[in-house]
Amino acid sequence: MQPRIYTRTEHNVSRKQISEHALKVLYRLKSEGYEAYLVGGCVRDILLGREPKDFDVATNATPEQVKKAFRNCRLIGRRFRLAHVVFGREIIEVATFRGSGDKDKAAPKVDSDGRLLRDNSYGTIEEDVMRRDFTVNALYYNIKDFSIVDYVGGMDDHRAGSMKLIGDPETRFREDPVRMIRLVRFAVKLGFSIDAKCDQPIKQIADLLGNIPAARLHDEALKLFLSGNALQTFEMLRHYGLFEYLYPGAEKSLAFEDQGFPKQFIVKALENTDARIASGKSIAPYFLISTFLWDSVLRIADKNLAKGMPESIAYQHASSEVISKQVQSTAFPKHIGMAMRDVWGMQPRFSYRNGKRAFKLLEHPKFRAAYDFLVLRAETGGADKALAEWWTEFQTAGESKRNKMVANLNGTYPKKRRRRRKPAAKGNNNG
Repeated sequence: MQPRIYTRTEHNVSRKQISEHALKVLYRLKSEGYEAYLVGGCVRDILLGREPKDFDVATNATPEQVKKAFRNCRLIGRRFRLAHVVFGREIIEVATFRGSGDKDKAAPKVDSDGRLLRDNSYGTIEEDVMRRDFTVNALYYNIKDFSIVDYVGGMDDHRAGSMKLIGDPETRFREDPVRMIRLVRFAVKLGFSIDAKCDQPIKQIADLLGNIPAARLHDEALKLFLSGNALQTFEMLRHYGLFEYLYPGAEKSLAFEDQGFPKQFIVKALENTDARIASGKSIAPYFLISTFLWDSVLRIADKNLAKGMPESIAYQHASSEVISKQVQSTAFPKHIGMAMRDVWGMQPRFSYRNGKRAFKLLEHPKFRAAYDFLVLRAETGGADKALAEWWTEFQTAGESKRNKMVANLNGTYPKKRRRRRKPAAKGNNNG
């Protein structure tokens, strides 16, 4: 297989755009007598005029040889053995060329669905390129002569704005079903179209995502929805029938819309997420996940209330049930689940503002997130707008005005808390 070589004058990748640490790794490997290439998203992003988030290196050196060449190196991974060369906060990932495994005892191991379970067979660059997923991610920048090596027409697809898989799409999806959602993420992120040959296989084997470890899907889901294109990604995932395998409870709720709820609620949450990212604001993953699953919590809480269960207990039980089901699809850390419980559990409490209740709620560590959640519900018809406006005014008012606002609801001012007198300090009775 002969590659198309693009010389330095035929592409726009410059060493000025490459991390100095990545260059150190490339030059060190080259000086040790190994082949060394930048590969993957970093090359793709530089060609698009974007700043890469990280830099990946491919080489014919084994992980052990890479570790020997760099004192600041650690080896990771079982399914894929990789070397991480650490420079403070920046990590340069170095992968050995993958082989076909035909003549290797460490041949790729697959399960009954064709999913790769182990892949530590090493080979040549020609073999490595065929193991990569998308053509636009399979461009190799050669530090030896600053050329770009293209075995699969990635440069042409790059110019055409087309996302194509290397090899037969169904086979590649079966090897790693996560490629289906990665395809969607990259297509949306780059503004590329998805090759027609990929459409049908995705719809036919989307259920293979159910075989992927829930922890891995959580990481992939965060990349999907926290990259600044959450709404478009959501719509495309639903188009291909993939969203239901990430958040099955949310997909089930979307099938029972009531005057646009919950779909408009989720859509608005996604729009707000994109807007916050565009303005450089931080995003709390638990907040977005809370919006996906809120309707499920409501339905179960309503059933619990109908059985005569106290409201606070009804929501606690509903939250536990929804979370326990969700983590079977996309698992998340315990602290995220606890934050989601707080946001959900505070929603009914916003209606109870008499006495000191409003003041106590305002002091809750997750008040701001729960308040934002209430406003989002009010904007999409899921909560009383007047209630949300009251809380908007209450949290920004001074203490005197807050007392008056509560008094207008109750007819009386809330009683001030009596301060306990501190006991007098015991003195020395020496005289």
